[in-house]
Amino acid sequence: MGETAEAAQARRDRVFLVVVDDSAERSVALRYAALRVRKSGGRMALLRVIEPAGQVEWAGVGAMLAEERREEAERLLSGLAAEVNELTGGLPILLIREGDPRDELLALLAEDPRISILVLASATEGGPGPLIQALTGRYATKLLVPMTIVPGGMSDPELDRVT
Repeated sequence: MGETAEAAQARRDRVFLVVVDDSAERSVALRYAALRVRKSGGRMALLRVIEPAGQVEWAGVGAMLAEERREEAERLLSGLAAEVNELTGGLPILLIREGDPRDELLALLAEDPRISILVLASATEGGPGPLIQALTGRYATKLLVPMTIVPGGMSDPELDRVT
């Protein structure tokens, strides 16, 4: 029995969101999500949350620091977008927000109904990172989409096998 046009459209429209932090595990989450998109349809979104400019004595210096952080985030996301395009054949949605990563992620999930799945990778040492801890603990009820936690130590062949 074939898939209905509505079901096929819903599958194409779903968005896999990956939070782009500075962890080594980020590449595992990115590859897992890209392979899922490639094999089952959908699109990817990459979220980079930058720290807000702290208290700076001169406003111009604060603005300059904020602009530098934003440019750095744009460069990072552009490079990752090229990797995603190579794996999926499509460009991801690139998102940059400023603030606390947990708060900005939850706000984005509440604002953007296109996001269907959140993909995070667990730390390979020292237990889960702060975002996974928050989203599986105190803030679990605020999570509005399914979350996939990929073991951060998975190799490319292992990721290929499970996606």
